[in-house]
Amino acid sequence: MISIPSELENRSFSLYHLEQTLKPLGFIIGGGWEYDRGFFDYKLDDADGYLFLRLPFEAEDGQLDSQNATVQLGRPFLLRHVYQEALDDHVTQGNVRASFDQFAEPKKKDADIPDVYVELGRSSVKDLEKALLS
Repeated sequence: MISIPSELENRSFSLYHLEQTLKPLGFIIGGGWEYDRGFFDYKLDDADGYLFLRLPFEAEDGQLDSQNATVQLGRPFLLRHVYQEALDDHVTQGNVRASFDQFAEPKKKDADIPDVYVELGRSSVKDLEKALLS
């Protein structure tokens, strides 16, 4: 994980405004959100796993599933996971878990990030700042 300092940190926005502004730029709300926090994710690469620029946010006023929720942004960061190519090595035939979870554990949950993607991440954060602070 590599954090990227930004002028967006600790700024508050309507979640609706963020969604309307960031979705056309390719950001989605990541699947791991809670009622009080979440991430906007932008996929930079998906070779051998995935590499995301993540923009974290926390509910400041209201819950995220309510209308007019206000959120505060955190520090953006790059996150890269590299996956094994085989199925889950902890599943055995006849195991109930095998019916539901056949995916391999990540090879590296916090894999190295090539410099070219670090620069791309910084550039993308500058684009975010322009879109949200202009």
